[in-house]
This record gives sequence, structure tokens and C-alpha cells, in this order.
Amino acid sequence: MTDGRNPATRRSLSRRRALGVVGAAGVGALAGCLGGGGDTVGSLPDRGDQQVIADVESFPNEGNQHVQRGTDVDYGTRPPTSGPHYSGTVSAGFYEEPQPMGDVVHTLEHGAVVAYYDPEAITEDARSNLRTWARSFTGTWRSFLAMPYPYDDPETPYTLTAWRHLLRLAEYDEAAVRAFCAEYLGRGPENPVR
Repeated sequence: MTDGRNPATRRSLSRRRALGVVGAAGVGALAGCLGGGGDTVGSLPDRGDQQVIADVESFPNEGNQHVQRGTDVDYGTRPPTSGPHYSGTVSAGFYEEPQPMGDVVHTLEHGAVVAYYDPEAITEDARSNLRTWARSFTGTWRSFLAMPYPYDDPETPYTLTAWRHLLRLAEYDEAAVRAFCAEYLGRGPENPVR
């Protein structure tokens, strides 16, 4: 069965369709690269909701010098928001164990948002949503990681940090996470990418 077109026209249409599919796949791959790694939580606005951001605490810069791994650093905030740190970083992800704070602080300097949770209080919805954020933002200069609060007696069940900024949450609030990330993710002092 034919469509009434001559063979040369059918080949030309087939070639254009194939190029269109290849082109669309290339555009999709490029968008994924530029979007920061499979952003399944939606793209971020340029700034966070100011009602949420108004509750963010901001702290002076405690420095950014590298110290030898294993050095005990006394940070001025709990959890830390800046200060001396190790040369390593922590990859994006959802962690069941606290990561070395010297590496976490360096990751903040790279533009990461770190979400701390109280393992005794985290809900399944919060766990699932934090995993989605961690899978969605994996770039070196704009990553998201979640880990248990590393100190005894967390002040709140959830705490969000970025370089020099901290937001405590009495309950998990995805809109607050989105606003915080919109405001600070990818905007660390070492290499801001947003």
C-alpha cells in the first residue's frame, strides 16, 4: 500500500521525520544537562517566596580556609553555615548517616543546599520528597543533599542550610524547601552558577 507520493518524496519525508526525532532527543538531552541533572521537582524560580525567606537566619562568614582532614572545627552555628573546611565535598544524595562536617561545609561553599532531618521525626512523605530533591540537583555547583542532624537534640525536625543561611522548620514543608532552594541553590561563593 502506498500513500500516493512518489518514492523520492516518501524517502525525503522519512528522512525529515528521523532528523526531527534525533533533533528532539538532542534538545531534551541538552535541556537535562543545563537543568542541573534531571530536575523532577520542577524548575526553580529565580528567587524564593519572600514570606518564607523572611524567616531565614543569616550569619557572618566564618571563613572558607581549607584545613587538614580530621581537624576539629568549632562552628558558630549548628548546623554550620560557613567556616574552615576540608578539601573534599559530599555528593548530592539522601544519607542515612551524618557526613563529615568539614566536607559538608565545603559543599555549601560550592552552592549546595543541605537539608538536615531528625531521624526520630522524619515522615515518609518528607523522606520521599527529600530523595526527589537530592536526585534532581546533582551538579558540582548546585547540589542538594539530605542527612540526619549530626548533633544531639535538634532544635527542629528539619533544618535547611546554604552558605551563611539557615531555616528551621517545625514540620516538613515542600514549599519552604522550594523557596529556600530558589533563593540559595547554586549561589555559593566559590562559583555561583545562578
